[in-house]
Amino acid sequence: MRRALPCSAVLLLLLVSACAPVDTAPTDSVSDTSPADVSSTTTAATADEPDRESSTPTVPDQPALQPNAVVERVVDGDTIIVTINGSRERVRLLGVDTPESVAETRPDQCYGAESAAYLTSILPEGTEVTLIRDVEARDQYHRLLAYVVRTSDQLFVNLDLLERGFAGVLIYEPNSHYRNLFETAEDAAFQAGIGLWGACGGPDVPLD
Repeated sequence: MRRALPCSAVLLLLLVSACAPVDTAPTDSVSDTSPADVSSTTTAATADEPDRESSTPTVPDQPALQPNAVVERVVDGDTIIVTINGSRERVRLLGVDTPESVAETRPDQCYGAESAAYLTSILPEGTEVTLIRDVEARDQYHRLLAYVVRTSDQLFVNLDLLERGFAGVLIYEPNSHYRNLFETAEDAAFQAGIGLWGACGGPDVPLD
């Protein structure tokens, strides 16, 4: 299992103003506070009840976050389309990786459809979200890279996917601010056999 490395990244809120170009990182919304507490607030689900009610996993040491985007649709288990000040953006969730379910060049994988369906259920069209960036604003495909928070209840979506076994951890440096938190959640899901860990034995397993 992957081990945590120290992270000194300063967390930046992706609060995109009307005058900020959507292809550059905004400079008027830098958060001076980085979360220090990497403990989860969620009670782990049991292996046979991965979707049972539990405490809402939230972003550690962050005040109530205000929305800066609205969900248009879910693409797959770790990618969504949002609108930001009228601009349409594709967002790749940071720190997580779900099985393939819609890739044209790669086969569908075990638990891919379930992961996409779950993300759709918690982020239906019209959901207000807060996008939080790490060090890099975009990837090589020009997608926004973000931690996603459902604004209504402050649900930390990336963390929730890991705790419920719908995703595994995938860290691309230097975007590793929540490495400790995410790997702890992944370890707990793995040990309990939750979600893809119980159904597939792990991520990246091709469908039979």
